[in-house]
Amino acid sequence: MEIIGWILILLFFVIGFVGLIYPIIPAVLFIFGGFVVYGLFFDFADLPWWFWAIQILFVVLLFGADAVANLVGVKKFGGSKAGLWGSTIGLIVGPFVIPIVGILVGPFLGAIIAELLFNRSTLKQSVKSGVGSVVGFVTSVFTKGIIQIIMVALFFLVI
Repeated sequence: MEIIGWILILLFFVIGFVGLIYPIIPAVLFIFGGFVVYGLFFDFADLPWWFWAIQILFVVLLFGADAVANLVGVKKFGGSKAGLWGSTIGLIVGPFVIPIVGILVGPFLGAIIAELLFNRSTLKQSVKSGVGSVVGFVTSVFTKGIIQIIMVALFFLVI
């Protein structure tokens, strides 16, 4: 039973890291789920209250960082709310339409199309918004990846 528990925990962690590049997967919830699986299979007492408090703060931080990084990326490059919505839709749809590269092409094209359709922006400005969307996404993935590594490392330090 112990082996099954560790397999599930590690599977949750791996899915959590895959969720960094596939935004449809709630990455941080899988990381947190790995901690819960540990408690269910082994003992919640091994994970002190301060561990849970820190992890919950990280979960909240990651949800906020996701939204802020995309917003800052689009806005910093001159995009609008339409560009932000377009990039978000592209981020969700892109990986399914164009596997692998769709994760970058989706938000880029989504921002461009939204800027052109809803703001009547020039092509140059729309492309600039698309670039901002990709920069925001890459920054978000990098930041979330570091935080998730810290979450998992803390888990292994505590147990």
